[in-house]
Amino acid sequence: MKPIVAIVGRPNVGKSTFFNRVTRTRNALVDDLPGVTRDRHYGDARWGDVDFTLVDTGGFPGDDEDDFAHKIRFQIIQAIDDADVIILMLDGKSGISPFDEDVVQILRTQKKPVFYAVNKIDGVEHEVKLYDFYSLGIERLYPISAEHRYGISDFLDDLTDILPKAFSEEPGDLIRLAVVGKPNVGKSSLINRILGENRLLVSDTPGTTRDAIDSVCDVNGKSYLLIDTAGIRRKARVSKKLEKFSIIKALRSLDRCNVALIVIDAHQGITEQDVNIAGYAFERKCGCVFLLNKWDLVEKDSKTVKRFHERLRMEAKFLSFAPILTISALTGLRVLKTFSIVEEVYQQYAYRIGTGQLNKIFEQATQQNEPALFRGRRLKFYYATQVSTEPPNFVCFVNYPEAVHFSYRRYLMNQIRDKAGLDKTPIRIIFRKRTGKTQK
Repeated sequence: MKPIVAIVGRPNVGKSTFFNRVTRTRNALVDDLPGVTRDRHYGDARWGDVDFTLVDTGGFPGDDEDDFAHKIRFQIIQAIDDADVIILMLDGKSGISPFDEDVVQILRTQKKPVFYAVNKIDGVEHEVKLYDFYSLGIERLYPISAEHRYGISDFLDDLTDILPKAFSEEPGDLIRLAVVGKPNVGKSSLINRILGENRLLVSDTPGTTRDAIDSVCDVNGKSYLLIDTAGIRRKARVSKKLEKFSIIKALRSLDRCNVALIVIDAHQGITEQDVNIAGYAFERKCGCVFLLNKWDLVEKDSKTVKRFHERLRMEAKFLSFAPILTISALTGLRVLKTFSIVEEVYQQYAYRIGTGQLNKIFEQATQQNEPALFRGRRLKFYYATQVSTEPPNFVCFVNYPEAVHFSYRRYLMNQIRDKAGLDKTPIRIIFRKRTGKTQK
């Protein structure tokens, strides 16, 4: 599980600019995966060899100053509870505000590390503006400019030095399942059906589940950790600050799991937000299973299942490998069959291909369909190896890594899926330049 860093501070101090700078959000907007929402309040970041999740607590409309201060204070408290490290962003251009003083007092009572960054310091000649901020009683201030990159490298070096390393909280012999979906699609009802008891609160009111809740169950001699999560709404509909942080916890659960059970209300139909949630799971390289819940309420004919499958495959093409199962948490229809499918997905998710078999697949694939020339030269595939599992990750050494077109990468991935029987798991291929030998 990745450590979480939360950025707090008043509006217009540059939190979002810093967030975009560190997460490279604007670069990530160029993507060929349809339906994956990129406009969000959280982002995955990497500095050096340290991965972490960055949370932008965002700005708030302030019609009433007292209400405005109350909302921001509430959000900061939530950020402190959820984060491993806090960044307080201050505005070097406009100076200290009474709100800054209040926040510093709140943060002083916390045992978690706090970094104080004074933004909009565009160069060393502007660092004189730091002096006023020392009146807040802060020992270390970081002068930065999120817009112009000034001081960012030194700041991130110190920040990542104290971050806890990514880790897994659960023992390895449990298959970890995160149950995700929109509010009120039946996630808690599904887990209660599996557990055979009303362990989780079930309500028709969307948003009943606020935290990720863990339950352990045994099915057919196998142990599973079920993680119930808060419903993930569209960003435009997330108005309550508590719910925003519930969403962060739901997304964090995806970092913990082996397989994501993406629950969709079949009676309501497949929506854009269902596809967005599937995109979150895909980005985290989880094994995935689509569960079309409330199937007992769907009016059916001989082609109903086919229509649902075709629609889901069309809308969520990036998860074309994910199995689809129709269930009813209310009646128990095919609920236990979920685990036989999960077992298939997990076996592939944790599968390791022998090096000899893998290179044979690559050799046959490249001979059957040769890659295009690169600047008049032949693209050569020298050697491939699997470097990790969960999911299977492969490294292939070539003479020109930048010449491998995304369509040819997809072709090779499909060949691995077909020849190695990995049709139900995400896989990844990384192309690297072979070193130590002269390229011709």
